[in-house]
Amino acid sequence: MGTAKKQLHLGVFLLNTGQHMGGWRHPETMADRMLDLSFYQEFAKLAEKGRFDTILVLEQIAIGERNGKVVEERPIPTPDTVTLLSVMASATEKIGLTGTVSTTYNDPFHVAARLATLDHLSGGRAGWNMVTSQDPLIAFQFSKDAHMDHTLRYRRANEFVEVAMKFWDSWEDNALLAARSSGLYIDPDKVHDIHHSGTYFSLSGTSYIPRPVQGHPVLFQAGSSRSGLQFAAQKAEVVFTAQDNLQDAKAYYADLKGRLKRFGRRPELLHILPGLAPMLGSTEDEAKKRMEHFNELILPEIAAKILSVTVDVDLSSYPLDSPFPYWEIDPEANNSKKSRLQLLKDLAQREGLTIRQMSKHVIAAGGHHTFCGTPEQLADLMEEWLDQGACDGFNIMPSHYLRGLEEFVDHVVPILQKRGRYRKDYTGNTLRDHLGLTPPPHGLPALRQSTFI
Repeated sequence: MGTAKKQLHLGVFLLNTGQHMGGWRHPETMADRMLDLSFYQEFAKLAEKGRFDTILVLEQIAIGERNGKVVEERPIPTPDTVTLLSVMASATEKIGLTGTVSTTYNDPFHVAARLATLDHLSGGRAGWNMVTSQDPLIAFQFSKDAHMDHTLRYRRANEFVEVAMKFWDSWEDNALLAARSSGLYIDPDKVHDIHHSGTYFSLSGTSYIPRPVQGHPVLFQAGSSRSGLQFAAQKAEVVFTAQDNLQDAKAYYADLKGRLKRFGRRPELLHILPGLAPMLGSTEDEAKKRMEHFNELILPEIAAKILSVTVDVDLSSYPLDSPFPYWEIDPEANNSKKSRLQLLKDLAQREGLTIRQMSKHVIAAGGHHTFCGTPEQLADLMEEWLDQGACDGFNIMPSHYLRGLEEFVDHVVPILQKRGRYRKDYTGNTLRDHLGLTPPPHGLPALRQSTFI
């Protein structure tokens, strides 16, 4: 008998009207339905039809500004993350529901309660993408004088998650009785106060929501800086990363997996899912023409402005077809998006790209790996990355909704299933089931403490 093939894990990204910044103008895109409950239910049902492990919803709590005016070219508004996931939970039965919720601009008590509620209402399908927030403008919306230093944000995030875990564990698994005969609704001996005194949080109390169905929602992380990698190695169970080529993806995979032993963790209990933005066609030429059409939906001058804001470099004095000035990017001096800036700098230097070429890359996928070709070619690439030790799967980032997602579900998923690389049906009910992750054991809150290294 042959060796069983390694299976792909797949998430699907929900970002506004789609990953491509010009996609909202495409006639196939449902740009007028961003506040329509039924749109999100349709998205969730389609993703569940594709047997995805989870939907990953972006949290967008700041609108881009320049000179005091809104300049965000991407469609807005983005509805509240956990509310959206609750809507999608009501329309589905199996698919995971992962929300991006900031550890910098939230409180651990409320985040723990919101995610525990989602986990109960969905039957154990909640995930938490633990971000520290990039946009420095957010600070002023939360009565802060400035955006917290990059390293300190991750130190705070580590303690934030520790506190959330304590709240989840403040109830034992069988503390909720609802026993009519005895008149006891809750067993008071199985609900515990937590007492936490740390660098960023000092509090006492207990959660008002019973322990989540999964013990803890699945912990996701997105960030590839030195601090981000350490945070992921300590806390994350799934990592969403941006890697635009196979070799860098392999190096990142080996680096992060190699850090786990230091924290007593096994490599197979952390899944790495690079972002993958596909543009499909019946032929490779057709796919490339479709991508060019999407790119043309944003004027070259506007695309260059988007690039300028993305890399924090004023490109207004450069001709569009001049070499991109990668030497002006200083990731280490940046306080918000170090890893993404390093990725874009490396890409421009390695490929010798012009400003026009770089701007097309950014508007199409924001630095994630872009693909133009047939469904068969995309399946080939996904298998190659999986077998070469570059990933455990992918976070699929469709160009536009719902059509881009439909194309992947209808044309790529069946190929992966036929090749024995992807499930034909769910075999469990919770997000942890889909990912092959066991629920964490209940630990008394007072014993749960670690230091960010």
